[in-house]
Amino acid sequence: MSTEFAARFENVDILFPPAEGRAGRTRLAAATAMLDAGKTRADIIESTGVVVGAADVNLEIAKGEIFVIMGLSGSGKTTVLRAVNGLNRISRGRILIRHGDQTVDMTNPAPAALRALRNRAVSMVFQQFALLPWRTVRRNVELGLELRRTGAAETREAVDRWLDLVGLLPWAEKHAHELSGGMQQRVGLARALVTDPDILLMDEPFSALDPLIRNKLQDELLSLQQSMHKTIIFVTHDLDEALKLGNRIAIMKDGRVIQVGAPEDIVLRPATDYVAEFVRHMNPLTAIRAASLMRPLDTGDDAQGAQFSFTDDRSHYRLSLRPDGTLDGLSCNGAAIAVHPVDGETATPEGAVGIVETTHLLKDVVEQRQRSGHPVLVAEDGCIVGWCGANEVLDALTHAGRATMTDASPTPALAPS
Repeated sequence: MSTEFAARFENVDILFPPAEGRAGRTRLAAATAMLDAGKTRADIIESTGVVVGAADVNLEIAKGEIFVIMGLSGSGKTTVLRAVNGLNRISRGRILIRHGDQTVDMTNPAPAALRALRNRAVSMVFQQFALLPWRTVRRNVELGLELRRTGAAETREAVDRWLDLVGLLPWAEKHAHELSGGMQQRVGLARALVTDPDILLMDEPFSALDPLIRNKLQDELLSLQQSMHKTIIFVTHDLDEALKLGNRIAIMKDGRVIQVGAPEDIVLRPATDYVAEFVRHMNPLTAIRAASLMRPLDTGDDAQGAQFSFTDDRSHYRLSLRPDGTLDGLSCNGAAIAVHPVDGETATPEGAVGIVETTHLLKDVVEQRQRSGHPVLVAEDGCIVGWCGANEVLDALTHAGRATMTDASPTPALAPS
């Protein structure tokens, strides 16, 4: 994932006055002063009538990441999302949006710059689908290209490609009422992506769907992201969804961001009691990744490769690596054992040790260990960097191993032999 930013929030306040014109400006000024004095949302609305949608928001969203903003109803998450494409005005601070080699300041953009941003840089997927019922699936998807005045041949090619990617090409000439809710949301996703935006805004897009369909669309979004590498800002009130989808998560409360971090950071190192309560009943299988629970392996810089040994569940394993860090061989109690990368497409053979990536979830590690009866190897960019055995899985499931997993200098679990 790139470290170049796609969107940056700098001390952003978004306030909604109860009136326009001079009266509104006076109330906004009073509300701003109260914010600076540390007054609460409730204090401000009672005294001025101004609703604090967001206060002092500082975020930097990297190009190509799925960044999730989550919180309960009224936390400010949708308010923040809608400021990215100018649907909500910024009262103070600024939001910078990268588009190609340009940076657009959303504080007070010129109308032409805002139109260009919405046409080419930022697209949105809505919670309630927002399809035009008098148009077919194809005509709904091509709307953005129509507004851009794209040629007919180019439009058809792009629409067909995205309808095929979301599995709806056979339904291209149907109308929205002929589709299920999940299919309608796929139409909305294709419509947002057909314009090839830099940033995709998703405002609780799956919350109106049945759990099974919701889970399927989450998987499809992750699968699409592997090939399209878009910057996605995703709003949800569901922690499991946030943990499953997000490269990073921002948790909001009362208009303020109270913690930002990777899913493991949120789960294992909650910054406040509020966040701790949020994660208390979460499902660790879909939150913790292999990088956080593995025992690390230092391959060294040995031209002849490296040999490591470890014990798991009373069995002794010897791991041999090539000079480039890739696997050379693995044995269990002196007998060679097969290994197999976990790619999500082909099943790991029975008895073979699975190799997962550092980004794989705990559920993948558990599945592989149950299938083989052996520890699971962990790789990054093709190089073996660690392993997960029975104790690591148990620690993650019970949270008993938090101190070990977050310690800056863990006791090495593998020793060169």
